[in-house]
This record gives sequence, C-alpha cells and structure tokens, in this order.
Amino acid sequence: TVVQVAAGLICHSGRYLIAKRKPGAHLGGLWEFPGGKREGGESMEECLQRELREELGIEVAGPKLFRVIRHEYPEKTVELHFFLCDVFSGTPEPHGCEALVWVGPQEIGSYEFPPADRPVVDALMRGDSGV
Repeated sequence: TVVQVAAGLICHSGRYLIAKRKPGAHLGGLWEFPGGKREGGESMEECLQRELREELGIEVAGPKLFRVIRHEYPEKTVELHFFLCDVFSGTPEPHGCEALVWVGPQEIGSYEFPPADRPVVDALMRGDSGV
C-alpha cells in the first residue's frame, strides 16, 4: 500500500516553515514540511488544507504543486505531494508537532529531514522554488 501525503512549503518573507516530528512518531525527532496523510475521497489540496488547519491552525490559499516524490521506507512506501503555499491566514501553532521554526533556504540544510524530503530540501537550498 502506498501512503499518500500532502505537505506544505509555506513561505513567508523568504523563509519556510518546518515542523519537528514528535518523539515516538514514525521518524520522530526529524524535521519536516507540515502536512499529513490523505483520507478517502479527499483531493491532495483538500488534504493539505485540512492537515494544516488541524496541525497548525492556519488556512492556506491557492497551493501550487511543486514536486511529487515516492520513497520506500522498510515499513511502508510514501508518495509525498509538496505544495508551495505563499498565502495564509492565522498564526501557525504547533498543535500536531513538537516545534515549529521559520528557516531561510541557506539554513534549511542544517536541520535533519527524513530521506524522502531531501530532494525538496536540496532544491530549496539551490533557490529552486519553482516560481
């Protein structure tokens, strides 16, 4: 079974919002782009909107697909849909994660991400935000 995940590349003033996974969770303690698993009947955009509302308490508008990455972990295969989100309302709060931090493209490489996220982290570090 492939787990489909929507993740937001939420950009504000040239910085990206990243979230630290809770200890004990799959890949606990690593950093990630906020988002989560798609539920039955949802589009990937609807999944992203719901997850960001639940996890961060924010609304995003007009997400644009940036990359789709399929990664095989020993215990499951994930298909990550990364969306650029540059407009949001509300202030992000860490409801579903350990911590949140805004990082610039030059700093993002010093945070530890799951292997599936590396191609996106590398693209952002190169300044390739698809816009």
